[in-house]
Amino acid sequence: MGDDWQSGKISVIGTATPPDRPARPEKPVLLAPREMPKRGKAGSETGRIALLHALAHIEFNAVDLACDLIARFASPNLPTRFFDDWVVVAEEEAIHFTLISERLCSLGSSYGALPAHDGLWEAAIETRHDLLARLAIVPLVLEARGLDVTPVMIKNLEAAGDKQSVAILQRIYKDEIGHVAAGERWFTWMCHEQALDPTETYHRLVRRYFRGRLKPPFNREARKAAGLEPGYYEPLSID
Repeated sequence: MGDDWQSGKISVIGTATPPDRPARPEKPVLLAPREMPKRGKAGSETGRIALLHALAHIEFNAVDLACDLIARFASPNLPTRFFDDWVVVAEEEAIHFTLISERLCSLGSSYGALPAHDGLWEAAIETRHDLLARLAIVPLVLEARGLDVTPVMIKNLEAAGDKQSVAILQRIYKDEIGHVAAGERWFTWMCHEQALDPTETYHRLVRRYFRGRLKPPFNREARKAAGLEPGYYEPLSID
């Protein structure tokens, strides 16, 4: 898809109604988040496998989320640059999934060997009717959360001497700053098109569609690099 779009082979923006849920492999078994087993310590091999499996599942869903956003909200009223950005996001998420899957195989496991939860796609279903809501929740809450927690995971893997996994997470971390930045860019653009205040609109949508508060501590440096200032997200941690 990405090559065809970027080369101009695909140039017409049509409309589509994708299914609420994309096709899924038989495994992993999907559980409610509260039913997920604890991963264990990252210093052990089983703990690292569980961590990488959870990350693989996130990246697997992230590919579908980017593609769903393109198809579900396609409109000739959106700039071509909008689709440029989300095609790149989809491609990078696919690379992330491949890297983690290959690492799992090198550790004697595979994607699908452990259960996973369906929380990410529940967010997609709840925001399937509203592009602003989708942008607020997926890149600007869920992916932004990844910027907060990934440095800690990298530190734990470094302590375990897992240089291969560290390199993968460092690549993902760098790319995810760009993904959050794309979300912020198009969320702000849409707000301005609709004469809405971006910060007020973000607060309203997150309070409506995200369960619970945003969890500190926040990675202010990475969030700022993605265009998110503290006034955007910190008030949502104290509601």
